[in-house]
Amino acid sequence: MASGKEIRTKIKSVQNTRKITKAMEMVAASKMRKAQDRMRHARPFAEKIRRLAANLSQANVTDYKHPFLVRKDQVKRVGLILVTTDKGLCGGLNTNIQRVALNAMKDWETAGVTDISVCCIGNKGLGFMQRMGAKVISQVTQMGDTPHLEKMIGPVKVVLDAFQNGELDAVHIAYTRFVNTMKQEPVLEQLLPLSGERLGTPEGSWDYLYEPDPQVVIDEMLVRYVEALVYQAVAENMASEQSARMVAMKAASDNAKNVIGELQLVYNKTRQAAITKELSEIVGGAAAV
Repeated sequence: MASGKEIRTKIKSVQNTRKITKAMEMVAASKMRKAQDRMRHARPFAEKIRRLAANLSQANVTDYKHPFLVRKDQVKRVGLILVTTDKGLCGGLNTNIQRVALNAMKDWETAGVTDISVCCIGNKGLGFMQRMGAKVISQVTQMGDTPHLEKMIGPVKVVLDAFQNGELDAVHIAYTRFVNTMKQEPVLEQLLPLSGERLGTPEGSWDYLYEPDPQVVIDEMLVRYVEALVYQAVAENMASEQSARMVAMKAASDNAKNVIGELQLVYNKTRQAAITKELSEIVGGAAAV
């Protein structure tokens, strides 16, 4: 059995760890509220631009068809945008989305896809794809607690340009959708070509006056729409990250409290055993005299 001093050292060590996890839990709770507000504030813009894109896709203004709306007959080259976190200590958040991405890549290879290009948003996903030997064509890490579109637009544009130039037949995005504080759902969605599910159904028959011409407006609008989809995915992932980290740190704090209680019980038993032994020695010595 360990001595009383060793047990006291363990108790002190676990108490210090619990202070750290408790502080991280409180910080994550504060950041989670800000991330949720940021995610909700981005939704009205995403919904409005989605309606505009849906109307533009259905408007019969010209025979021009944007590359983002053209579906390929055979999908041989696929692009994947993987959204993860830069930091750990958030439970199984990154592991779950990485598993979804890996299974999808295996399914694509089984279906005959010959080339898979990956854009990594987040340090954890970048490290995972590099360990897997995947073809990483662009990346962005260390985005902080607030997503900035100007930081993401370069790496994302590499994938969009590859699709527009015919180097990719489809583009998918994998991220963690925020459901509530206790639940975050890993999802894999098709980003390009824009499908009916992504665009939605326009409300009635809409048309616009274009300046300078329809092709320029449609090109700009659809690019901004795809960028809004990526930004929304990153915002959802950051809200999920802070929620998962808060829950994980709370679980760690509760486990530390239980460990401290168990160690305190062992320490009390050890101390009582030592006192009993000393009393027995005293009594035995007195009896011998």
